[in-house]
Amino acid sequence: MDTARAVEAVFRIESARIIAGVTRIVRDVGIAEEIAQDALVAALEQWPESGVPDRPGAWLMATAKHRAIDLVRRKETYARKLAEVGRTLEDEPPPPEPAEPDDIDDDLLRLVFTACHPVLATEARIALTLRLIGGLTTQEIARAFLASESTVAQRIVRAKRTLAKAAVPFEVPSGADREARLSSVLEVIYLVFNEGYSATSGDDLVRPALCEDALRLARVLAALMPEEGEVHGLAALLEFQASRIATRTGPDGEPVLLADQNRARWNRLLIARGARAMSRAGSGPYALQAAIAGCHAAAVRYEDTDWAAIATLYGRLVQLTPSPVVELNRAVAVSMAEGPAAALPLVDALAQEPALNAYHLLPSVRGDLLERLGRPREARAEFERAASLTRNERERTLLLRRAARL
Repeated sequence: MDTARAVEAVFRIESARIIAGVTRIVRDVGIAEEIAQDALVAALEQWPESGVPDRPGAWLMATAKHRAIDLVRRKETYARKLAEVGRTLEDEPPPPEPAEPDDIDDDLLRLVFTACHPVLATEARIALTLRLIGGLTTQEIARAFLASESTVAQRIVRAKRTLAKAAVPFEVPSGADREARLSSVLEVIYLVFNEGYSATSGDDLVRPALCEDALRLARVLAALMPEEGEVHGLAALLEFQASRIATRTGPDGEPVLLADQNRARWNRLLIARGARAMSRAGSGPYALQAAIAGCHAAAVRYEDTDWAAIATLYGRLVQLTPSPVVELNRAVAVSMAEGPAAALPLVDALAQEPALNAYHLLPSVRGDLLERLGRPREARAEFERAASLTRNERERTLLLRRAARL
């Protein structure tokens, strides 16, 4: 059982690199994902007897690449590709593990831009990249989109077929094409980070590996496009958010609210990196979110937080990107700047938003406001409703504890 868990953990971390490496050989992301899964099955079969290799990621990569080469060899239509690619890779030693935290394979970057090709609808680009790069399940992606699992599953299947049919090149685009595809890439990185920062399901609130993957991608894009303000805005946002990850959970993995976090443990290096990226950011949506995160990072104590500025920034963000989730966040900031009575009507108005019907943070925020207004019975009902909606066990426990306290 321990070996099986180790295999799954390694595959979760390495799957994107493996799929990217195999895609370079077979030029089909759907086939590449299947081959990566085959390598996982091989590990599950062999590692319990042979033991976990010293470099498990390299083992999986080498296994997947050899299976890809075998597939290329078997297909006559790939004869030329085998001559050019197969012979050079067949005797290639296992690829080295990334030497530095900021390293990221060129193949992985190619995979991101391939999955974000304009031949796909925006929703399909994001869903496919979350699946291939982030290693998220269909359920997790559906939660991020506030969509049904069946809808997301269909998007992913159709996206793979569309890319194969269009023979999309496996490359990082250049010039105007790269600029056109950038916004989709940024959104994907943002959603991957969010899934790691606050997991939608499972036993853990935080998945640091996903945050690290997204942060590395954001840094690479910032280096690739030094004049693009929104790239730096996203990088700044993720640096600021990542600085707090270690304090978001307690010793047993339980959630720690922002007001209770030990700010002395916030990563000052990441905050400094966020500030540097912020100095190069523009005034787009990611830059505004980074400014909000920067307000939190600048507050030495929770009581020092400039909630009025945060509420104003959320107001500007709503104008740029209208969203009920952003409106909910603005309501929270208003409640801290002006009091819960000023925010409750804003939250009540959002109850009519269909996209928030199953969004657990809506009743959670409402419960908090009602508790602060001295309406414990109503607050308890809201916390219980929020607990019934979340799929994350840590969040559910916290919400039920708050309900029981009332």
